[in-house]
Amino acid sequence: MGDEVYVGNAGVDGAADHGWLLGHFKPSGDPRHSEDVEIKWGVHPAGEERATWVTGERRTALLVLISGRFRVELPGRSVLLERRGDYVVWGRGVDHSWRAEEESVVLTVRWPSVPGYAVTDGPPPSTLDG
Repeated sequence: MGDEVYVGNAGVDGAADHGWLLGHFKPSGDPRHSEDVEIKWGVHPAGEERATWVTGERRTALLVLISGRFRVELPGRSVLLERRGDYVVWGRGVDHSWRAEEESVVLTVRWPSVPGYAVTDGPPPSTLDG
């Protein structure tokens, strides 16, 4: 089984790779490499927000609140996630941004896993993606 199984901790592994646990950006041959889906364990301090809106979205996304208060901005709509388990889903073609109103932990699942959407004037590409 060796290379086909990976056991980890979302908090530890996420901290080591800007929250990303699974996706196209993991090395080929790593069981966490996927062209089909991306998963992020996002830990966001209060006040953190995405530097720019994601535009031209080519993925579908699910964002689930684990803890805190987290706001997702969509065209013409602002969604506040404030109870553990609150979630929002948006599809291809829906631009978005976000802001952590309190220290927050969110789980994001996106599909398919495609390069892009990174903020260019900051940390490495996978850091602020999503």
